[in-house]
Amino acid sequence: MALYPVIMAGGSGTRFWPLSRQARPKQFLPLASKQPLLTDTAQRLKGLAPVKNTFIVCGPVHAKTAAKLVKGLPKGNLLVEPVARNTAPAIALAALQVAARDPKGVLAVLPSDHHVADVKGFQRTLAEAARIAQGGHIVTLGIKPARPETGYGYIQVGDALDGGGRRVKAFKEKPDLKTAQEYVAGGDYLWNGGIFVFRADVMLEAFQKHMPEMQKGLDALQKAAGKRTFPAVLKRVFPKLPSISIDYGVMEKAENIAVLDGDFGWSDVGSFAAIPEVRPADAQGNVVSGDAVLVDCTGCVVLADKRTLSVVGLHDVVVVDSGDAVLVVPKDRSQDVRKVVEALKARKRTKLL
Repeated sequence: MALYPVIMAGGSGTRFWPLSRQARPKQFLPLASKQPLLTDTAQRLKGLAPVKNTFIVCGPVHAKTAAKLVKGLPKGNLLVEPVARNTAPAIALAALQVAARDPKGVLAVLPSDHHVADVKGFQRTLAEAARIAQGGHIVTLGIKPARPETGYGYIQVGDALDGGGRRVKAFKEKPDLKTAQEYVAGGDYLWNGGIFVFRADVMLEAFQKHMPEMQKGLDALQKAAGKRTFPAVLKRVFPKLPSISIDYGVMEKAENIAVLDGDFGWSDVGSFAAIPEVRPADAQGNVVSGDAVLVDCTGCVVLADKRTLSVVGLHDVVVVDSGDAVLVVPKDRSQDVRKVVEALKARKRTKLL
């Protein structure tokens, strides 16, 4: 069985301003290790699939950087969306490309900006998901909840399936805290990790059945796949496709969905507050990077640039110096960093975006 990883490298990562910018979004930042998250994502696939089978989907602004960060990526495996159209069209584009080479090839769709602590455990789970997908199921990986989390969607799981995995009862939107606590206490809910494994032909059939409004455009792309005319057809057709997520477009409608439990130290590194999940902290619970001096601080995330950054008497606060901008925010308000980006846009401070 050939496995074709598809790394989704779109997105702006506005919750990581001032480190992330339009030309350098979250997936290009070394947030969990000394390497960018995108590079980490590609390297954890080593042994599961060769680079020649790996695809990256991204926008035109990020294409050159993405290609550099994954060594050995074939030029034809960089799929550049003319415009952003959410995950359903992006996944359809990848499925068409794989189907042109191997109609029953198994795709593993992976976000580029997540972290995995247990790489071997992740590989075992992904290999099992690929085996299940060979039988015709669309497999999603559900992450065993570590806490009542309001920032993730959830998957309600049902009975075991004969071919492996479990049946999906329902996909749930991001809950409030009380509902999240009920989900975790109930024991039959998993976090939705946004990782999907399926055969190319099975997903294309799912698009035809559940998103018929896309079919005309997909037919045109399929006819042009592998031909010199493909870039021109893509530029003309792709912007006309509906902007919708794979969850809404397919996963919540299809009947052949299986969920496989995953417990491999997963984090979506959703904000600066998540940095302690993926980086070691000192005895006071501080995560420090760069030339920083901390006095009487606990539970802080302090990321310095080239100059010395001094922090005194702060607790559970994020302080980030990017060289041309400084961010100070309580850890429990880290999700609101995107509001700074919105304010800068309103003030037309384009050099800081």
